[in-house]
Amino acid sequence: MKDTFILAIESSCDETAASVVKNGRTILSNVISSQIALHTLYGGVVPEIASRKHIEKINQVIEEALSEANVTLDDLDAIGVTYGPGLVGALLVGVAEAKAIAYAKKLPLVGVHHIEGHVSANYIEHPDLEPPFLCLIVSGGHTHLVIVKDYGEFEILGRTRDDAAGEAFDKVARAIGLGYPGGPKVDKLAREGNPDAIVFPKGKLGDYPYDFSFSGVKSAVLNYINNAQMKGEEINRADLAASFQKSVVDVLVEHTMLAAKDYHMDKIAIAGGVASNGALREAMTKACEKRGYKFYRPSPIFCTDNAAMIGVAAYYEYIKGTRHGWDLNAVPNLKLGER
Repeated sequence: MKDTFILAIESSCDETAASVVKNGRTILSNVISSQIALHTLYGGVVPEIASRKHIEKINQVIEEALSEANVTLDDLDAIGVTYGPGLVGALLVGVAEAKAIAYAKKLPLVGVHHIEGHVSANYIEHPDLEPPFLCLIVSGGHTHLVIVKDYGEFEILGRTRDDAAGEAFDKVARAIGLGYPGGPKVDKLAREGNPDAIVFPKGKLGDYPYDFSFSGVKSAVLNYINNAQMKGEEINRADLAASFQKSVVDVLVEHTMLAAKDYHMDKIAIAGGVASNGALREAMTKACEKRGYKFYRPSPIFCTDNAAMIGVAAYYEYIKGTRHGWDLNAVPNLKLGER
């Protein structure tokens, strides 16, 4: 069989990324140009600045990815690109670039759902992993519990009703003066604290056992800080971070284990930016070992936004026959499972 080479482009938020993927599982290159230092000045991602930076960097990143993979545009079989969800301006840069290359080289264009890309990151380092399996998707904008029935086919069991887990991490990080990006900074500080020092609430939604709610714990943290400040009490930030993180991680793990039991799933995966959180990885590992489940997680570099995961998802779409026309557009609010 002839090898299939896909150039993948990812620009949904503040990383400009390109990757060459061979046969859906072999990553020949994975180049990421991060804008974190730039957006840290503003305490979060500024969409206009992100879009401009993507325009500056995208050609350079693609050239580097092709060079690192030792292939040219003539060796490619398709172009894969994230078209949603994400920041509309940022997405448009990647989509326009992918269309231009596909048009010039007469290559098939394959639009990829960003969240499906995160799930597909698990295939990179786990050649034995194939659907069906249960996946917990946790990122700055999304918290979902899904059954991956087949490549690109999902059954959503639960989702967040308010804040996503990553969003709660960012807001708490800002409240305790850690700045942006919040998730990694809370994770780091929490290692120095006592997770049992403060008991924060865990969101439970009666009739929806797999759904999540993180606005309550976020509000509880903010109230705790306000009360301490009004009384002039000193706050142990490490204890606060560790206790907040434990509350979030406990809920994520409990709901995942409940769904695994109810749906008879023995293969569990995690995906998304928050999947790189040390406490979550550790807690999921222990919970899965205790129950005899096989646990899959991408390396941290494949948890955060990258183009390799988009290339993997694009490959499975490509072999299924998915093709997009020149009318492919950015869809900033694209829901999981939507096409």
